[in-house]
Amino acid sequence: MTDPTPDSTPAQAAPRATWKILLLLVVTNGLAPISLYILVPALPRLTTIFASDVSTVQLNVSLFMVGLALSQLIAGPLSDRFGRRPVLLGGFTLTAIATVGAMLAETLPQLIAARVLQAVGSASGMVLARAIVRDLYPRERVGGMISLVIAVMMIAQLLSPLIGGLIETAFGWRAIFHVMAAVSIAITIAIALGLPETRRRDAGGEKSSFVTDIRALATTPAFIGYVLCQMLASAIIFTFAGGGPYVVVNQMGRSTAEYGVWFATSGFAYLIGNLISVRLSPRYGIDRTIWVGLTLQIAGAILNTIWGVSGLNMDPAWLFGTHMIIMTGNALAMSNASAGAISIRPQAAGTASGAMGFLQMGFGSLCSQLGAWLGGAFATPLPLNIALLAISCACATAIFALVPRGRKRAAAADDQDPRLL
Repeated sequence: MTDPTPDSTPAQAAPRATWKILLLLVVTNGLAPISLYILVPALPRLTTIFASDVSTVQLNVSLFMVGLALSQLIAGPLSDRFGRRPVLLGGFTLTAIATVGAMLAETLPQLIAARVLQAVGSASGMVLARAIVRDLYPRERVGGMISLVIAVMMIAQLLSPLIGGLIETAFGWRAIFHVMAAVSIAITIAIALGLPETRRRDAGGEKSSFVTDIRALATTPAFIGYVLCQMLASAIIFTFAGGGPYVVVNQMGRSTAEYGVWFATSGFAYLIGNLISVRLSPRYGIDRTIWVGLTLQIAGAILNTIWGVSGLNMDPAWLFGTHMIIMTGNALAMSNASAGAISIRPQAAGTASGAMGFLQMGFGSLCSQLGAWLGGAFATPLPLNIALLAISCACATAIFALVPRGRKRAAAADDQDPRLL
């Protein structure tokens, strides 16, 4: 498989990337997932404080995810039209205000409403981190740089439930929002002072607009293939996260604490996969690195299913050992599929990133419910194993069927400076 030739023009249309900008992208990308998970340990306490039921309190998580999904559809196109910097500033200003509102909430509906606004604002960081990476780097380096941003962010994300639990235990649940408000304000100030505008500007030729961008992306098979690959790879994470607790706790008879320890291995494997992608993607290109990831993903899923049929999968070591192989490949496939999608039409990187993020979160929520049903309605993990294998194969099918091999000519056009389009 031949990867596209790199473009050499992004640096002409965007500021030079520095470690300070990369660090800022890490924190902007990470604020939304950290905000999501840091409150989770306090949810049981909130049911008592607000005298409510578990399902209502859980809306602090589920509606947060809805806010993330819907906001990405808006933030991406806005950034293509008005620039990355003003949309990020607006988003994180809203996040800071909403976090203060959550901190001061006196009723559960007030807290939930503030959480939704918090998600709407912080989603801009998830969308635009990918778009800004595409603004700053040539195509063959985008996958590696996205992996680097994700890898650093993953460390904080994995620790956020622990941090949230410690803060809640020592100072109460409102202290979580004190900390997050301070972080949100600090990031907003850092964006205002340290982030230059990176959006590529049109200068003649085709005039970019939301309708033009959506039409161009939606009629490009390669874009659809990359997005489907990223969405389905992400669905593996949501499906396993939904069904894993039922398999380990109910079917295998293990404690929730033990499940938490085992589940951490999945996050560790995903982190390792992203670190590997940082090295592989610039050397071998986006498409080849995706296929390395898909091969690992399918191989792990096949082993997972074989051990499920044999009965060995009733041991958490087999279940999570094979799943670590899946997650290592998953990281390679997801980050580079994201890079491929936002490289199809560089001047519409925000729109592409937003659409991809919306589909990822929306489809992921459905897969989380599917995983919970597969894990809770059966006495064996085999249905969950088969589902992961099916999704892994669908992920590879999307790339094989829709992303042409040897697309040098098309990619060269994709990666031109937008002024030449």
